[in-house]
Amino acid sequence: MVRRRRHIPFYKPWTNGREIAQVTGAIRSGWLTTGPRVGRFEERIGRMVRARHAIAVNSCTAAMHLSLVTAGVGRGDEVITSPYTFAATGEAILYVGARPVLADINPQTLNLDPEAAEQAVTRRTRAIVPVHIAGLPCDMRSLMALARRKRLKVVDDAAHALGSRVGGRAVGSISDLTCFSFYATKNLTTGEGGMVTTDDAEAAERVRRLSLHGLTHDAWKRYTRTGSWKYDIVEVGFKYNMTDLTAGLGLAQAAKFPAMQARRRRLARRYTALLASCDAFDLPSEPKGVVHAWHLYILRLRPGALRIGRDRFIELLKERGIGTSVHFLPLHLHSFYRRTFGFRGGEFPHTERESARALSLPLYPGLTAEAHDRVVGTLLDLARRYQR
Repeated sequence: MVRRRRHIPFYKPWTNGREIAQVTGAIRSGWLTTGPRVGRFEERIGRMVRARHAIAVNSCTAAMHLSLVTAGVGRGDEVITSPYTFAATGEAILYVGARPVLADINPQTLNLDPEAAEQAVTRRTRAIVPVHIAGLPCDMRSLMALARRKRLKVVDDAAHALGSRVGGRAVGSISDLTCFSFYATKNLTTGEGGMVTTDDAEAAERVRRLSLHGLTHDAWKRYTRTGSWKYDIVEVGFKYNMTDLTAGLGLAQAAKFPAMQARRRRLARRYTALLASCDAFDLPSEPKGVVHAWHLYILRLRPGALRIGRDRFIELLKERGIGTSVHFLPLHLHSFYRRTFGFRGGEFPHTERESARALSLPLYPGLTAEAHDRVVGTLLDLARRYQR
């Protein structure tokens, strides 16, 4: 009888008594919705990325929606972004009535190619949404220069990028508005949650107002000892505020964030060291002058090296108890975008080629050395077995 080996999940959150203490503390305090823990969490993230303002919301999707509204993007406008991204990027653009205009990626980084982005600019373009795939920052110097030249706003989709830096600056303090995700699989998690960071006080005030029904700022304090029951609705807003229960998780995670990032970095570098000699794989890199957040370790199968494709390779890993994922299926190939905007296969060849050969390996702080060795050993064994 063959003994089944323990499954290694693609991701497992790194939580302990700190998170339990924060959440139970929130319950005991009586603040279950937006309260003091949210404020402390905002301050912590703002300091972390060196942004003057940070506004907590209930998802990165909400963060991008509010940021685009605040950036003045509206119906009939165009927003340039990458087709190599998750659904939320395109949907946030659609929420404001704008059209997502896609520009191909740099095949080495998987990030938006600034030259392709410039070619996509028209008189209707109002903003650029760079997507920092896997935690590797985009070429922000080029993209910001393009935006200033064309008088465009830059709203970062930094869902993967908390902890990343480029040119000595943290992602979160570079663009007009930056949007972070604290989803369950992210480097810092609140279960569900997001954050907008910006140096623009007026933009920050509007994001905060829009995140809670368009109510005046004083409405946030109306249940505190110093607050008032009086408030005004100054514009149509949304219900996107973060809760203190959620923020409690975030505060516990933020305290461990440097240690969690160090573990991720060690595991990523170890993958690279152990897999570098295998001709079947193309590995991610960390260019000079950049700090990679290592949210994902995206491995790509080298064309022609194996007798099997990416999908079969993933199936074989699953059969051996190794969890993986794919980041991402190109936005323009999904049926909604084909039907609505007339996108076709072949329009963004770099995106399509790189997506078709990519898979993301297990990478999280709690991944043990034994499990890491097993992932590497399985990858190398499959590469040997199916080499051409």
